[in-house]
Amino acid sequence: MRKILWLVGMMLGLYLVARAIVEPFVIDVGDPAAYRDDWCGPSLAGVLAVHCGPGLLAAVFMTTAAVHRRRSRYRDRQPS
Repeated sequence: MRKILWLVGMMLGLYLVARAIVEPFVIDVGDPAAYRDDWCGPSLAGVLAVHCGPGLLAAVFMTTAAVHRRRSRYRDRQPS
């Protein structure tokens, strides 16, 4: 069950990271009318925070989890 939850979490995290990368290219940053009705609009900073913020947080959490997992595996292989 734990592996399934880990896999689902990683898939969700990868989706959020991909969305954060793509979002600035999808919206017309130079035209405020393009993102006026988006969440946290009409400011560009608000729109990018809402759409890219979760991806940044997911990237941090996924990196932290990967480092922790790698370190714990390294410690388990060391002789006592």
